[in-house]
Amino acid sequence: MSSAASTAPDERKLAWYQGLDRYCWVVLIIAALGWLFDTMDQNLYNLVRAPSLAELLQHQYPELSGTSLSDAVKEKGGWITSLFLIGWSVGGFVFGVLGDKIGRTGTMILTILIYAIFTGLSGAPFVQSWEVYAGMRFMTAVGVGGEWAAGAALVAEVFPNRSRPMALGLLQALSAVGNMMASVITLVISGQEGGIEANWRIAYFVGAVPALLVLWIRRSVREPEQWHEAKSVGQELGNITELFTHATLRRNTIAAMLMATAGVGALWGVGFFSTDLVRAELLTLGLDNKVIGKQVSTMFLLQNLGAFFGMYLFAMHAERSNRRTALFIWFAAAWASVLIFFWGVGGSGEAAMQRALVLAPLMGFCTLGPLSGFTIYFPELFPTRLRTTGCGFCYNAARILAAIAPSALGGLAAHFASQGAKAGGFPMAATCVTFIYVLGFIGTAMGPETKGKPLPD
Repeated sequence: MSSAASTAPDERKLAWYQGLDRYCWVVLIIAALGWLFDTMDQNLYNLVRAPSLAELLQHQYPELSGTSLSDAVKEKGGWITSLFLIGWSVGGFVFGVLGDKIGRTGTMILTILIYAIFTGLSGAPFVQSWEVYAGMRFMTAVGVGGEWAAGAALVAEVFPNRSRPMALGLLQALSAVGNMMASVITLVISGQEGGIEANWRIAYFVGAVPALLVLWIRRSVREPEQWHEAKSVGQELGNITELFTHATLRRNTIAAMLMATAGVGALWGVGFFSTDLVRAELLTLGLDNKVIGKQVSTMFLLQNLGAFFGMYLFAMHAERSNRRTALFIWFAAAWASVLIFFWGVGGSGEAAMQRALVLAPLMGFCTLGPLSGFTIYFPELFPTRLRTTGCGFCYNAARILAAIAPSALGGLAAHFASQGAKAGGFPMAATCVTFIYVLGFIGTAMGPETKGKPLPD
């Protein structure tokens, strides 16, 4: 069923999930799997960042130990995360345009193969330096960056108007399942001999499995009717310059970039460093590495359980009120939740884990909610001929702008720690970096309200 189809009067009484044909559900399931495996592969790194870098840096620089090794892990961890965001941007630019030119389905296949293969290679035996490690994460990000726009456009164009927002909200919410899968994988590995410190490469090998998903995509998914119609009438597809030469599209592009910069920058620059903060707190208690690995994975699992509900409830709120109101509320809540977590957990000693288990779901609920907004809102800002181009460009230009956030957090944390700040300097650094949410408020104020409107042709 195409979203171009008009909604019959009796259909207005149906819930969003009622009255849909089987193909809609096939597309949603496949797009959701592509996206949740995508987020799984992203977050494997967040969970093994500290132990993997500690091993690699000790191998490269045997003289590092204690505080000097900890500072080096923070610094290089921030750099690699920033490089990941840049690779994410490159993939988003390239595959965003290709998604309009060659189609949504073909683009999904290419991007899934790229992120799955290079996730597996991130744990390969030849990865013996942080530079090679960074290269593998960069290439993983190239695939990750392109998959979201293709999947979101595909779902948006297949579902009818009445069902589209909640279907997209569910698509984004299910990405939290991928984050939780990463937690489960590392939790299991933490229970093995040597814990996550000795077995972090295994996590990446598991991350290569999603490559098998392309077989189902090739057999089951066709290009949306809207895309074929735009192609058949001779419209130029994927012309990125139109995002800046057309006044309305230029405004929409800038607004979306600012919103995405805030959401992505704060999440990847601060929110996903919750694992490093908790790990550092637990290390001060002298706990066994295996115990620490299990507790960090458990905390991250709960953080993303909260994220699932935050993203789905964002979609419900955006439908009951409107897109812009929901974004304003969630940006404010996200900002507050990050500060509460980092100041509440940082320096809390024996209470760190208990506080983290309570505050992590709240932070996940608030910080991931705006990303659901991007999945719902961005496809509504661009016409069919530019839908994946616009979505991909905005989301991924934002990642370039946001790439400074993780390296800033790592550098600021090391600086504040050297000045005697508590919790390795993480709370003070987080306070500085979260001012990026101001851009989210500006972008939301600039954007148009799209609730109840069909996708632009």
